[in-house]
This record gives sequence, structure tokens and C-alpha cells, in this order.
Amino acid sequence: MAAAPAVSRVNWPVFIVSAVIIVAVTLWVALDPNAFTTLETAFGWIGQYLGWYFILTAAIVVVFVLIIAFSRVGRTKLGPDHSTPKFNLFTWTAMLFAAGIGVDLMFFSVVGPATNLRVGPGLDEAGMAAAEQAALWTMFHYGIPGWAMYALMGMAFGLFAYRYHLPLSIRSALYPIIGKRAQGRTGDAVEIGAVIGTIFGIATSLGIGVVFLSFGLGWVFGIEAGAGVQVALIVLAAVVVTFSTYSGIERGIRRLAELNVLVAIGLMLYVLISGETVHLLNALVKNIGDFIALFPGMLTETFAYDSSPEWLDEGWVEWWTIFFWAWWMAWAPFVGLFLARISRGRTLRQFVVGVLVVPFAFIALWISIFGNATVSRILDGDAAFAAEAEDFSGAGYYSLMAEFPGATFIIGVSVLVGLLFYVTSADSGSLVLANFTSKASDTNSDGPAWLRVVWSVIIGALTLAMLLVDTEEGAGIYSLQMATVIIGLPLSVILYLLMAGVWRALRMERYSAEAGEATLPSALSERIDAPIVVNLGFRRCGGLS
Repeated sequence: MAAAPAVSRVNWPVFIVSAVIIVAVTLWVALDPNAFTTLETAFGWIGQYLGWYFILTAAIVVVFVLIIAFSRVGRTKLGPDHSTPKFNLFTWTAMLFAAGIGVDLMFFSVVGPATNLRVGPGLDEAGMAAAEQAALWTMFHYGIPGWAMYALMGMAFGLFAYRYHLPLSIRSALYPIIGKRAQGRTGDAVEIGAVIGTIFGIATSLGIGVVFLSFGLGWVFGIEAGAGVQVALIVLAAVVVTFSTYSGIERGIRRLAELNVLVAIGLMLYVLISGETVHLLNALVKNIGDFIALFPGMLTETFAYDSSPEWLDEGWVEWWTIFFWAWWMAWAPFVGLFLARISRGRTLRQFVVGVLVVPFAFIALWISIFGNATVSRILDGDAAFAAEAEDFSGAGYYSLMAEFPGATFIIGVSVLVGLLFYVTSADSGSLVLANFTSKASDTNSDGPAWLRVVWSVIIGALTLAMLLVDTEEGAGIYSLQMATVIIGLPLSVILYLLMAGVWRALRMERYSAEAGEATLPSALSERIDAPIVVNLGFRRCGGLS
């Protein structure tokens, strides 16, 4: 019989400060009638003056992880040299979806292309460019740049935990830069920032999911898709977290993830086969070719030389590119920790290529099929559907599904897939937040069970407060988007710190004279004094004590 997983001790300074800040923000949003206006002002300033910074940061992260993967250090393992992967490829990729893909993919696969068709870069070009690029830009926003941020965070967690025998935390990656201070207030500050960013990233996804699923449940059961249904869904997430607290990655998240992927693939194939199959396949091939050809330019596209077209004046860059990059940054600590937990034994090259290619292949298929089905219907002259497709209530997705054979059944399956995405994101999120606010006793330990439940409740409260921040329809999702961009700004600094830490550690290892089982390089361990080593629970030249 397998031993129960170790339980970490609560890191009280990180937990208390993080919880107080998030609860304070929740109360402010819920009680201050000017909260939406304040968020809007800050969001507008960041978008106007720092948009270039978000775009540049995303590009730098992509280049960095590719250099790591395809240079000599790409052979370095997330663990000792003799370690092997614990999960097979299918299970590993399925678990990537559990953390890295949520119900928001279903939402944006319709909303994104529909919006890009009306206001997007393709409008500046002749002919059918807007239609050709509508799904393409959604694929870009959901694609490689964001997964590169996940890969960076995951390799930082995995290297320092499984290869260098440090705790599974962000502060461990700071040791090559600041030494023992990473164990003090500086490390606490970084982890507090990661917790706050993560909870806003999760709240954004769950907020979109709540709105999307409440509309779907209303469609299926004929009930009003209002605040009552949204509250019920948030409570459901908390209940699922409570019941899955003791199941862990092996039995809970793993099985839900595998089921989720299989059902989602089945739904996607149904839409492809029962729809305009030839047209959708032609569009898919073109989207893939265009993505490969245009990706470098899209990665650094700031539209600096565009003469203020209408779509730029409507804030397309701020509400799409900048929002998505900030959203990925907010999710990166959460997904990165999860990726590290499931990737021990893989080389950096395998890890980066797998994280960048495998999930994106599924995303590209999904967005191309659903997105081009949306574009085709709009181009056929369905004005009512065009308006619904851009509506942030999620009505467009269900209206699209209603045109396929067996609409009631397919919409029911869609709600099921969305619920699975929703609960796995909530479950994984509460687990990771509990780990972020705990002191790991070993690299496989999790935060206390009660802490997972507490974070689940806080996530739910923040999500609900942000959704109800304004009476205007859709304003709740807008408030979540704006808050994510604001919190993404300080989180971007963490990405640069991690790149510096990973690069320095790998460079030290490259020149290390040790040829046996990889341990913390001597040059790095000199930065850590003996008391810190003892307190962290590992030996200077060995494994976990």
C-alpha cells in the first residue's frame, strides 16, 4: 500500500499577507462603486504606455526557452541523470490540459474569431484577409508565447527541485542570483507576488467559465442564466475541491484530465465531420501555414506604423494581445509548478518541445475548427449570430452548436466538457496555491488539506466579486481582464528573474567538474550558508535528508 503523501507546513507570512491583500481587493471591488472606473483607468494607462513591454517580454521568453532546448544544456534532465519520466506521453499531455487549458478555450474559440473578423489586423488588408486572419490571431494569442511562459516557469521549478534538491518553490530559482536572501523576505515577496498573480489568473478563467457555463445550463435546462446559477457553479467548484483534497494528482486530477481530453476530442471531431468538413480542413491547413510563416512578425507586432485604424482605436491590442500575455503571466506560476510535478525525469529539450508543441497542436485544431465554423456562418450573412458570437455571455458558442445535428445532445456534451475544464482548473488551482503558501517538506509534498479549501473559498469570493463589479452586461469579465493586466506587470519581473536564475545555474553546471549524479553545483552551493542548507532539509552534496 502506497504511503500517504507528505504534508507541508504553512508558510504563515506568505499565506497571511497574500490572503489579506486578496481579501482586501475582493472587499474593495464588492463595496466601492468606483472600482470599475479605477480598474479601467489603470488598464488604459498600462495599455497605452507599456504595451510594447508586454509584447517584448513574451518574445524574449520564447527565444530563451528555445535556446535552452536546442543548445547543449537541452540534454539536462529535470532530475538526476538516471531518472526517467513517471507518466507516459498521453497521460502527461492530458495533465497539461488539466492545468493549461480551461473552459475559456471554448469561449474564446468563438468570441475571438468573431471579434477579429469585425475589428482586427486583417481589416487593413485587401480581399478576405480579415476572414483568413480571424482564427489565426486567436491561435496566436492561445499559442506558443503563452506556453513558453509555462515552460520557463516549469523548468525553473523542476531544475531546482529535482536536480538541485531545493524546495519546489519559486524562491529556489533565485539562489543563483541573491543567495541566502532567497530564503528571507525577498523570497517571501516573490512568492506573495506569484500567489496574487495566480489567484487573479485563475479567477479570470473561472469567471469566464462561470458566465459561459451558466448560459449553457440555462440553454439545456431552461433556467435563467443569472447570478444564482453563477453562485451555484462557484459553490460547486469549492465542493469538488473539498472532496478531491485527499485524491491528489495520481487519482483525482489525472483521471479527470484524461476523461476531459477524450470527450473534448470527440466533440471537436463531431463538429468537423458534421459541419462543412472540406472547407474546415482547407481552412485548417491554411491557418497552420500562415501561422508558421507569420509567427516571427506576429510575435513582435506592435502596429507602430499603423495610422490609427478604427480597430486600434477600439483597443484591440490592449484587450487581446496585452491581456492574453498578462493572463499567461498570471497563470505561469500555477501551471509551471504543476508541469514540474508531472515532468520529473524528462530532459529540458523534451520538456520544452512537449510543452510548446503538444498542447498547441490541440489548441490549433480546436480554434481552427470552431473559429472557422464561426467565421463561415457570419460571412453567410447571419447578422444575429454575428452579434451573439461577440457577446461575452458565451451565447455565440451555443448558437453555433445549435446548428449541428443533435443540437441538444451536443450542447449538453459541451456543458459537460466545460464543467470538467472548470472543476479541474479550480482543483488544480487550489492545490497549487496551497503549495505556494507552504514550506515543502520534500519535493512531492502538498499543502495542508484545509488550506486548499480556504484558497478555494477565496478564489470563489474574488471571482464572484469581480463578476458583479458593475451592472453593465459583460462588465464583470471586463473587470477580470483589466485586473489581470494590472497584476501581470509586476509578475513580468519574476519571469526575468527566473530566466537569469536558470541561465546562471545551467552555466555553472556546464563548467562543473562533477560527473556523477547531479547535485547543486559547488559554485552555486557556495552562495548558501550551512544553516540555510540544514533548514531547507537537504545536504550540500547529496539528496534530500
